[in-house]
Amino acid sequence: MSTKEHRFAAVDLGASSGRVIVGEVAPERLTLHEAHRFPNQPTRVLGTLHWNIMSLYQGVLNGLKAAANRTPHPLTSIGIDTWAVDYGLLAADGTLLANPVHYRDPRTTNAPEKVAKALSPQALYAATGIQHLPFNTVYQLVSAQGTPALAAAHRLLLIPDLISYWLTGEPGTELTNASTTQLIDPRTRDWATPVAQALGIDLTLFPPLRHPGDAAGTLRQEVLTETGLTTPLPVTAVGSHDTASAVVGVPATTPDFAYIATGTWSLAGLELDAPVLTEASRAANFTNELGVDGTVRYLRNIMGLWMLQECVRAWETEGARTGSTGSTGGTGSTGSTGSTGSTNLTALLQAAAQATPLRSVVDAGDPAFIAPHHMPDRIADACRRTGQPVPRTPAETTRCVLDSLALAHRRAIDDAARLSGRTVRTVHIVGGGVHNTLLCQLTADACGLPVIAGPAEAAALGNVLVQARAAGAITGGLPELRSLLHSTQPLRQYEPTGDHSAWDRAAARLGAAQVTRAATGPGDEEEPCA
Repeated sequence: MSTKEHRFAAVDLGASSGRVIVGEVAPERLTLHEAHRFPNQPTRVLGTLHWNIMSLYQGVLNGLKAAANRTPHPLTSIGIDTWAVDYGLLAADGTLLANPVHYRDPRTTNAPEKVAKALSPQALYAATGIQHLPFNTVYQLVSAQGTPALAAAHRLLLIPDLISYWLTGEPGTELTNASTTQLIDPRTRDWATPVAQALGIDLTLFPPLRHPGDAAGTLRQEVLTETGLTTPLPVTAVGSHDTASAVVGVPATTPDFAYIATGTWSLAGLELDAPVLTEASRAANFTNELGVDGTVRYLRNIMGLWMLQECVRAWETEGARTGSTGSTGGTGSTGSTGSTGSTNLTALLQAAAQATPLRSVVDAGDPAFIAPHHMPDRIADACRRTGQPVPRTPAETTRCVLDSLALAHRRAIDDAARLSGRTVRTVHIVGGGVHNTLLCQLTADACGLPVIAGPAEAAALGNVLVQARAAGAITGGLPELRSLLHSTQPLRQYEPTGDHSAWDRAAARLGAAQVTRAATGPGDEEEPCA
């Protein structure tokens, strides 16, 4: 282990914002400093929702320039993590053929049915262990078959690999993110060639696989010139799926923990040594994504704070349209929550904490909540369909969302423990949701387990730790990395309170509603979230 202080830049791109964060690592010391934050605002063009990838790349360059200006000491390396499943297609000369399509775009609506004709859901899961989500990369690629862009493509780069390629000129496919494509065998940790062949997907589009800690090239001269960074500066492969980095950033001190990586999505599950590929696991819609150091992220994707974000967006839009000056107690599920269309989130959460608990709950895995816009109305419709009271105010809608997320967290953790044969004694919440103290407390109450919240920037910390280990600044496996986190990062513990049986009754009520939806809606192979 090096005794001097090292500095690492973590490029961390989320679904709503991007940031470049500098991590300073020394023996028994780990600190983060945000160099630059920038919005991630998708754009709809001719009916298709795209990521504004050029704007994101410029944000990365601006962030690296800010990192260079922040300290006179040089950076040791750079690591990149982003969301999963999406990709860019490159021509033979390396130019981008089209802006990457957003995973929430409806172009994959009919793809699962096409895939099922070639490969049953049971066979697909047995081969890849990946949870069925309608926007998985396999469905995106099947829906793109026959398009000019795919026909002309020489390379396919997942989003973090695309950013890395633009910085270094060296293509590669990082494994933890590649595992989300539903084209990796989690047992061999290599491509699932029979799956690709059955679906007509050309695996030669993907560059060779990289593992966290591998070298991913050095910054090109034009990048050095634009950012003011010194040469040579390596880029290191990290857990490039942000959840893979976030799980590294869980400050657990014992192995009997569950994690919930919170943000736009909630990713709730366990860290395992081997995948769970049983039919029961498939039916429960669990995923076996690959993690750092040979681990498996056995988890379920839950809609997450996206539901609340979209509610707030709807209330702000309505407030701006009507010029309402109402407060968080405004009437109607789309009532204003601020004086000029600006929602006071702190006041909204305070009001939600005073609202009747568990009055109405919805299935946070219902595909009805995936698409943007009109979220309060869709929540109201779900309550109406299941015979529950319809939320009347933004505070009641917010309480419904947070109660429902807590129940989804509980169900995911209980199911993961049952299906894997593991015991869970502590729940760690990391990511942006640690700031939502009401959600953290409700999760502890729903699970009947202590919840340790923090760190908020778990993905950036996991990114930095993998870089630091690759550079020799720290040593050890995941337990040693997490020990450093536990001793250096601010954490808050929540103990279960209240009547746990009330959560049992709400879970039973929600379970009955889910059975009804499954009986009247599409089959389990069509359901994107459990």
